[in-house]
Amino acid sequence: MPEHDPAKFVASLGAKLAARSRHVCMLLGAGVGKACGLPDVQELQDSVLADLSDSHRAAFQRVLENRTLEEALSRLRRISALLSGDETVDNLTAAYARELDGLVCTAIAKALQIDEADKLGTRYLAAWAARASYRLPLELFTVSYDLLLETALEEARATYFDGFMGNLNARFHTELVESMPGDDEESMPSFLIRLWKLHGSLNWKWTQSGDLIRIGQAVRDGLAAAIYPSDAKYEESRRVPFVVLQDRLRRSLNQPETLVLVSGYSFGDEHLNEVLFDSALRRERSEYIVFCYDGIPKVLVDRASEAPNLQVVSPQEAIIGGLRGKWGEPEDEFSNLWSDKGLALCDFNQLAKYLARSTAREYGQGGSLSGVMKEVFGTLAQAEVSIE
Repeated sequence: MPEHDPAKFVASLGAKLAARSRHVCMLLGAGVGKACGLPDVQELQDSVLADLSDSHRAAFQRVLENRTLEEALSRLRRISALLSGDETVDNLTAAYARELDGLVCTAIAKALQIDEADKLGTRYLAAWAARASYRLPLELFTVSYDLLLETALEEARATYFDGFMGNLNARFHTELVESMPGDDEESMPSFLIRLWKLHGSLNWKWTQSGDLIRIGQAVRDGLAAAIYPSDAKYEESRRVPFVVLQDRLRRSLNQPETLVLVSGYSFGDEHLNEVLFDSALRRERSEYIVFCYDGIPKVLVDRASEAPNLQVVSPQEAIIGGLRGKWGEPEDEFSNLWSDKGLALCDFNQLAKYLARSTAREYGQGGSLSGVMKEVFGTLAQAEVSIE
């Protein structure tokens, strides 16, 4: 089995990030919240069930049977949209399904409160995003619906656009989400970071007239937040924002010579997976780097062998250029590349710290590769950098 050089990989990543003419995207998953101390998918489901009353818990457990939390919420919304009066499905009327939907969303919001979260990783990410200064807008895609990224960006005084315009009740603007860099109709300046929440957010809600708005905090108790899009066309108007955002991902990844970084994402969404893999095959000059916290999932092994521009790295091994191999032992001067598990950058917090430092100095300027590597990693495990 071939060996990959971790120092060479990290130096190459730094050089790619330093090219200000590139289009840079990042796809972030629930692992970001986990790194900040929030529950993962299974822990979130357990927390939701524990927060419901006995009768509501029993009803929701029936809906959950052989379904994920996302699929269960989608089913509740289909039931509430399709039934009327005393009609029932799964022993649920439309009114009870709406009530249960609101209670579940309340429990989710409670479980995902970020007041006590360790926000250091997202603050590093925001510090990098605020200073990146790419010619094309930096695009952050996330499947999480907590408010970690918004909070970090605002703390860093970074200017960003998330598809909504307004202050008190910001409304979703499809036409602004659809405009792409370089298009004649592009109307958003490139210095605005794009934050795209593919699965909705705890502070999104539907108005009585059917409009989607963003408010300044999580949706209040008893109301359903606009999270978890359904695959079924239970109500076409409510699918529009999620369809638009997914199309934005597809179009962004198909921009020529795009650099895509993926962290904290478990590849559990087949629709998003196909968008990512299809663009990797079609755009041979774009580069896709997936950071896996644990081992490499089989779906990535298969896809990375078909697309050499899809690099997959885990703490102990990597697939680079279509070749799967273990990491070689780094030289002593690069020892801080490693955590207890192996390559440190597979941890979102360490990757975000690396990104924050990457904006402080251009690679290849003012010193040798060794000097730059020492600067980046010399205190990785010992000190915190300023994010102000």
